[in-house]
Amino acid sequence: MIPIHGRTASLAALVAALTLAVGGCGLSAEVDRELDPDRAVPSVSAASAGTGQPEGLRVSEPPDATASGLEVWPTGGASADPTAACPSSGVRMLPDLVEAAMGLRAMGVTLTNCGTKPYTVNGYPFLQVLDEGGEPYDDVRVLQGPQDITSGVPDPGPHKVTLRPGESARTSLVWRNTVTEADVPAVNAPYLRIAPLAGRPAEVLTPEGGIDLGNTGRLGATAWTKAAERS
Repeated sequence: MIPIHGRTASLAALVAALTLAVGGCGLSAEVDRELDPDRAVPSVSAASAGTGQPEGLRVSEPPDATASGLEVWPTGGASADPTAACPSSGVRMLPDLVEAAMGLRAMGVTLTNCGTKPYTVNGYPFLQVLDEGGEPYDDVRVLQGPQDITSGVPDPGPHKVTLRPGESARTSLVWRNTVTEADVPAVNAPYLRIAPLAGRPAEVLTPEGGIDLGNTGRLGATAWTKAAERS
């Protein structure tokens, strides 16, 4: 059985959360760039400098076989309501609405420490796009960093994020729905398996509209960064 997490947060809250995730103007900057290629585009955040990792893309590694099991929820599914029971992992992950512009897609995911102890992440989430039967698409590459997909969404790079109970971290997922080859089936995955890091317990989310990758075969993610505290 595939555990499926929906969403009950208000539209306004989701839009606001995505705005925080992509730095407030990521998608609009990307649209401007595509409409006017000669326009200068802000460079990707240099926060990853000094991490020892090479420039460019980093492809997610699969989790250990013994640690790749999904969080099991009661029959009937679990609500995405923040007041729902906390998973045994001590964290809950919820997706935002998918933001679309000029064939570019962006979606924030919020990880909240709903447990009783500090929770630390450092780096990129483990991701798999799943078909209707819950099987991963083998021909989809998950990229650590959005640079090869868009320059409009900054990536803070891997850094240690420790969350006290009740605090949250965020990642932004980006992809394009371009179809360039008529003989290659387009991917529109209804489910997304996500773990905070490779080897940690995963959950399955149901993004509204699915993950429509066209036949690009690529999904990029930013590193986890601490979410701003609500006033």
